[in-house]
Formats: sequence, structure tokens, C-alpha cells
Amino acid sequence: MFRRAVLALTMVGVTGAGAVSAEAHGGDSGRFDRPRQGFAAPWTQLRDGNPEQVGLDRAPIDAALRQIDEWTRTNPTQPPVAKPLMSGVVTLLAHDGVNVSRSASGYAVRYSDASGTELPAEQRVPMRRDTIFDMASISKLFTSIAVMQLAEQGKVDVDAPVSRYLPEFGVNGKAGITVKQLLIHTSGLVSFIPLWSLYPDKASRLQAVMDIAPKYVPGSTYEYSDLNLITLGMLVERLTGSTLDNVVTKGITEPLGMTDTGYNPPASKLDRIAATEYQATPARGIVRGQVHDENAWSLGGVAGHAGIFSTASDMAVLAQSLINGGIYAHKRILRPETVRTMLTDYTTNFPGYAHGLGFELDRRFYMGGLSGPATAGHTGYTGTTLVLDLQSRSIAILLSNRVHVSRNWGSINPARETLATGLAKALAVRPRHGRDAWYTGIGNSSTATLSTRELKTRGTPVRVSFDTFVDTEISDHLVLESSSDGVSWQAVPVSARGPGAPAGAPLFLSGSGHRTWWNVRAEVPTVDKIFLRWRFSTDRTLTGRGVLLDNIKITQGSRTLLDGEKQPTTLVPQAWDRRIR
Repeated sequence: MFRRAVLALTMVGVTGAGAVSAEAHGGDSGRFDRPRQGFAAPWTQLRDGNPEQVGLDRAPIDAALRQIDEWTRTNPTQPPVAKPLMSGVVTLLAHDGVNVSRSASGYAVRYSDASGTELPAEQRVPMRRDTIFDMASISKLFTSIAVMQLAEQGKVDVDAPVSRYLPEFGVNGKAGITVKQLLIHTSGLVSFIPLWSLYPDKASRLQAVMDIAPKYVPGSTYEYSDLNLITLGMLVERLTGSTLDNVVTKGITEPLGMTDTGYNPPASKLDRIAATEYQATPARGIVRGQVHDENAWSLGGVAGHAGIFSTASDMAVLAQSLINGGIYAHKRILRPETVRTMLTDYTTNFPGYAHGLGFELDRRFYMGGLSGPATAGHTGYTGTTLVLDLQSRSIAILLSNRVHVSRNWGSINPARETLATGLAKALAVRPRHGRDAWYTGIGNSSTATLSTRELKTRGTPVRVSFDTFVDTEISDHLVLESSSDGVSWQAVPVSARGPGAPAGAPLFLSGSGHRTWWNVRAEVPTVDKIFLRWRFSTDRTLTGRGVLLDNIKITQGSRTLLDGEKQPTTLVPQAWDRRIR
């Protein structure tokens, strides 16, 4: 089962059974345009530091944190709603083994009732860097790792039917569903059923999961389903003869020293736990210290899909252990080839839903500018986010209690994307030529143009060449345009060369994940004069790290009309800057 993973991740920068980057802690630290090969050095351990220590630009990180802090007081997604985007938030950013940023904003406990009545200031509980959060669906990663540990021990074949290990599961059309299909959400099972309200006790709830028929033909579609991981949690317990919480403790959190991570946190830690929702049905009031997910709660707080509580620091250790190839502080939880397998995309038939064994891959809505084929992570319904980028050795963690005190106040996806993109923009892309390059990192629903002044021509074709570094959402486009009057513009077909460059003669350039410069050429027919411009436009949601232009040259025959390296001031920028990074 590992061969496909080796081939796939060789293409995106993870090669060799225990491959360690030759550049580890070397000259490529702080670089976005130098994707790393292999895993990080196995001895890499996280330490606190600052952005400058690992070659990062502090400004984009600070800008992202200011915006996230503001969202604990305002809500851009539902104006003019008076409630903030989230009650409180804790963030952690790491690169090359250094925690370059930690922040805490807002409140772990803020409201007193379902209406969102704010507590008096002296009764609110501020967020702290060590606040403990209900991780919600990020719990699925722990279950998935536990399954893969069993695979390493030869107790599970992920390509085998689940019914080999749980015979009672193989009913009502589920006999052929494999362990892998549960891990990648192609089992065909429905996304959710309210076990807590439909069935009277734990035994009947678990039996309902065993009995349910698929919603779709297994393997025919991608449907994210809690039932997949509930089933895998039961599989782990059956094969180990132990409870899932004990398996996770012994196999993951204890070896990694994740002392604040586990199910059903003790009362002694309640003062550090962030509150979640006010629940009237079931009648739980403001939930704090118990799992928010009703199904997990009804299963005793321990389930394959939810139930883990953790801190930003502990989650960073888990992420770094995976970047290291399954080891941290001399404690191995997975083999390198297993990590590689888990971070391989097995859902290529379902574009937009890239999924490894338990891990989501390349999800721009929360991975932002860090998105790429070797970027993995997960989110949690309560407002939690984990992103790890193998190619840049980076980690972005955002933990919030966005359901405090209502799940209906909106999505925190803008904050998730902002944090990851802030880290991506802090990573350098060096100019292809000379000391600087033109850069634009505009946000949503924006346009940036870089224009020439009028160029006198002689009626023969004009040739344009330039280098560009493109990291964008697929629907955000860089276009080369020409005009005879500087008013009416038309797109010019281009030819791009380089890893990940589009084939043929496209009218625009876009995309991400390749992290390399492209060389671009075009030919423009002219009469007497011509204007050229590079226009980058974004739609209303999601952006990437941005676009750079360098080595712009415009010629006509043997005559040079414009040399951007020698004549940068002849270009007219709107929302473009000349930068050395």
C-alpha cells in the first residue's frame, strides 16, 4: 500500500523512506520559492524564537495577527451583527523548528446565556496561550494515526474490508467498504445522524452505526462523514482490546509529551478550558470542559470523530512530529513511509476534495497561501485549525471557540485563511534577476495593474518576455493585455515554461503548489503604437501568497522598447510594489 504514496509524494517534495532535507536549517530557511525535499531532520524540536531568526519577514505576520485580534471584536461576515467573529482565539506559527509567533486574543469565557449576553468584565476569562480547546473534528487525526499504527503492526490492512475486523459492519451493502474508504471519506456513508437523540444508550448508538446502509455506492463519491471515524474508533478498540482514549494516550500523546491533550479533561484544568456553545437541546447550558459534539458526548466523551481537547503548543508538537517523518524528541509514533502514505492524495477523482489517510490536503479556504499538494491539516467545528506545510517546514495553528455562545454566528474561515496566508507572505520569494521584483499581494475583489507608457512601434510584431512567480487561487488571474489607445484592452495569449506552468497558449496565468518561477513569452501584433499592462484580478473569496514579475523585456526585432531591469521607472504600478523578497 505504500508504493503509490512513494511515487506521489516524490513529485511534491517528500522522497526516500527516511529522507531528510539536505537544506535543513540551512540557506533555504525562510524561503517560499525553495520547496524542501524529504522530511525535516528527525532531531528537530520546537523552540520559541522570532521571525527574523529563521529568515521571515515579520510584517505580514503582524498584519495578520492584528486583523485576527480585531475579529474578536467585529464580524466581517455578517454585518451589522454586533457579535464578533469569534469570542477568542489563540494562534501559533512555526517555521524550521522555531515558534516564531504566539498570540492570544479575546475571551475563553465571554457570554452568560444563549442570547449572547456578555458577562461583566471581571467575570470573563481571557484567552491565554495555554488555553485548552475542544478540538472537535481534529480528533479524527488522532484516530487515523491510531489506525495507521495498527497497520504498521500488521494488525490492519487499509485496503481490506472493514468487515474483516468488525463483522457486524458488513451488512446492508457495506461488506466491501474498506478501511481506506473510511479514512478518505469515500465509503458512501451519510455525513451525520443524531445518535444522541435517536437512540437511548451508547450500545444502541454504536449498533446504529454498524447497521446503517450507505447513502451512496461506496467509492462513487466523496462525502465527509463522522460515521467513518466513529467506525474506525470502534475498529481500534476491537483490535487493541482497549479504549480509544487509552490507545491515543499510550501511542500518541504520552510519547510526544502532549500533557494537555486527551479526552474528558480533568476538573483541575477547567480554569484553562475555553467554553463553547449554549445548548438547550440537549439541556447542557454553556458547555465547558465537556465535548461540544452531541454524538461524542452521548458516547461518553470518547469517539473516533470528536472528543480530543488540546492546546496550541501540544498541537504544534504533533505537527512537527509529522514534518520530521513521524518522530519528535527521540520518540517515534509513525514510520516515515507511513507518514508519507497518510499525506498522499487518494481522492484525485473528486477535484477540490484532496484527502490523505485522515488528513485533508491542499484546502485553500483554511490553508490560504500555504496551500499545496504537500500541505496537510484539518479543521474542527468548534473553530479549530491545524495546518502543516512540508515543503516550507511551516505550521499554522488557529484555535478559537467560535461556537461560544452560538454556532449560528458565522464562519471563522476568513481568520483561518488570514493566518496561514500571513505566514506564507512572511516566507521569501527572491527576485529571479537583479535586486528586486514587482510584487502584488492584493486581497479579495481587487485589481492590480502594472502598465507601460506608450511604446512607439513600426508595425511589426512586438515580443514580450518576463518571469513570473504565481501563487493564486485558480480563479484569480494574471493577464497580459495590449491596447492601441491605453483605454480599450484585450488579453494576449502567452506561453509559459516551468514546473506547473499551463500548457498551450492560455489567456491568463493562475495556480499554486509549484512554488517556482515561470518564464513567459508572448507576441503582440501592432501598427504604430502600443500600450501593455499586466493585470492581476481576484474574485470575492480566497487568495494566495500573490504574484511577482521580474526581468520584463519588450522588443521589436533587434530593437529594445523596454528593459524592466534597466528602466523600472518607465512602468506605472497600481497596487504593485518593487520588493527584494
